[in-house]
Amino acid sequence: MSWLDLPRIPEPEVMDDSDEVEAYASAAAQAYLDKIDDTFVEHATRLVAGRETGRALDIGTGPGQIVLKLARRLPAWRFVGVDRSPNMIRQAEAGLATASGQGGSASAGDIPTTHRVQFLVADGNRLPFPDSSFDLMMCNSVLHHLAEPQRLLIEVARLVKADGAILIRDLRRPLRLAYPLHVRWHGRHYSGLMYKLYCASVRSAYTVAELEEMLRASPLAGSAGPRPNRAGTRVFTHHRTHLGIECPAG
Repeated sequence: MSWLDLPRIPEPEVMDDSDEVEAYASAAAQAYLDKIDDTFVEHATRLVAGRETGRALDIGTGPGQIVLKLARRLPAWRFVGVDRSPNMIRQAEAGLATASGQGGSASAGDIPTTHRVQFLVADGNRLPFPDSSFDLMMCNSVLHHLAEPQRLLIEVARLVKADGAILIRDLRRPLRLAYPLHVRWHGRHYSGLMYKLYCASVRSAYTVAELEEMLRASPLAGSAGPRPNRAGTRVFTHHRTHLGIECPAG
């Protein structure tokens, strides 16, 4: 590491404090987070283009917005959202109840949202599902929370079907000199505790080089892993703020 690199400071693994959950779900934060979530939903939809039905898992689902947005975009798919925080899962279930009350199906022939979406308290490193259970594996802004992110990549490789899609996205840690301006500009929509949480998350995020090394050492790394078709898996960047790992279906 050179002096230009910003040292990584890990965050706690679980966001379950009631104040943190409230800050994350606040109206002010949500207005901006909704736009960020929309880019994730668009990305996931592209990765499974052409697949009318399937089963998806969102690891670290938080308040569940991404799952609910995708459920509206993919009306014949089924979704499971898991999070280690009981408070987050309560928020997600409340959102599901609201979405269902407002009519969660795109047409009369679609399966109701309550029948297609399930939220569970579960550890993303040890998930209670059999191998090759999902057509789409998702994880948004979770890697930087994990003490052992490789364990999550192992679970993703275990649970995704051979022709399934993968979308893991997280924040991107800037260089040392860029950090103050980076958090001030990209965190300008936040205030108070939410801004503090955002700054801490950026400090604990990974760089492109670090994520590429993590991918190379994981079972997702093509012929080095148990499934040769995972050779299509790659690290991507989204503007200056995000990076991640993707693999299209098929």
